[in-house]
Amino acid sequence: MSSSLPRRAAVLGVVISLGALTACAKDAPAAKDDGTGPVSVQASDSGCDLSRRDVKSGTSTFSVSNGGSKITEFYVYADGDRVMGEVENIGPGLKRDLIVELPTGKYQAVCKPGMVGDGIRGDLTVTGDAPAQVDEDTLLKQATESYGRYINSQAVALEQKTTEFVTAVKGGDLAKAKALFPVARTYYERMEPVAESFGDLDPKIDARVNDVEPGAQWTGFHRIEQGLWVGNTTKGMEKYADQLLTDVKTLVVKSKTVKLTPLQLANGAKELLDEVATGKIGGEEDRYSHTDLWDFQANVEGSQAAVQALRPALQKRDAALVSTLDTNFKAVFAAVGKYRQGDGFQLYNLNAAAEKQLSIVVDGLAEPVSKVAGVIAKK
Repeated sequence: MSSSLPRRAAVLGVVISLGALTACAKDAPAAKDDGTGPVSVQASDSGCDLSRRDVKSGTSTFSVSNGGSKITEFYVYADGDRVMGEVENIGPGLKRDLIVELPTGKYQAVCKPGMVGDGIRGDLTVTGDAPAQVDEDTLLKQATESYGRYINSQAVALEQKTTEFVTAVKGGDLAKAKALFPVARTYYERMEPVAESFGDLDPKIDARVNDVEPGAQWTGFHRIEQGLWVGNTTKGMEKYADQLLTDVKTLVVKSKTVKLTPLQLANGAKELLDEVATGKIGGEEDRYSHTDLWDFQANVEGSQAAVQALRPALQKRDAALVSTLDTNFKAVFAAVGKYRQGDGFQLYNLNAAAEKQLSIVVDGLAEPVSKVAGVIAKK
């Protein structure tokens, strides 16, 4: 999942938006910030103005309004552009919220008009000694530990299947390489928000051609995908295969050390659904191989895994929401299951009516998933 226009919607070192697309960004200015409520973020095509740049440690809400003409994103970065929280696909005139847990330290608040580039950056300082959620709630601590084990299992499988894929590419076995391409990506798509928390690894592994920054080299899965399906050959793809495996191995090592917060789990669950809504539904993700349904299924599975890790805490706080989530996850899996073919899926060549139906069930799931972070943020 790399930053793209309009695709990116990313999560676990990574966060999401809560709340519906609501208030118009061009409304009257908000009341003076008293330092206790949400941080107001006024984003535009040339600015990123925060109502305050000093917040207390613990849980903070950033209320982002887009007064510009371009779709924008908002990020909170730690050192090395490690993503602590993000909200994406904020259209002109729209407002979305980001809820994120931040320990004491120095950060950057970043708006990305057009969802490309380094963005408009400014300092953000977090002070205080608020205890972490996992230190106060045993169920939330267990949730992060459980999901950490899930991420590690996916990382092991990702390295294994990517190795098989790379071996096929370098061995000139076109048919086998094509067959392994969507399989290897399945594990990446389940754990994708973790990848985004490690700077440029995600674009190296998963960028589409239109995501590549000027002057940068296009590498990763989709570069090889173009060669296999458009060129119908493995020739010339060997160096990209080697680089892909190197980057995946680096990702696997780093993913084993990532420290997750409960809100990162909650927000990552929503972000994976955003991946479906902004990339897979339109068929733009795997545009050469048309294997988008593999990614679609994997993103929903990754979202469900994050929610399931939080389930004991959610059940205690909002049992009705848990019931709704169970029902709506089943609905999405049933909708995708119609397109199964053998151990995988048919190619993504659905008509407009079929795409619309998938959109409806995904939206139906995204709405209750968007509430999870708010429930988890409550004491």
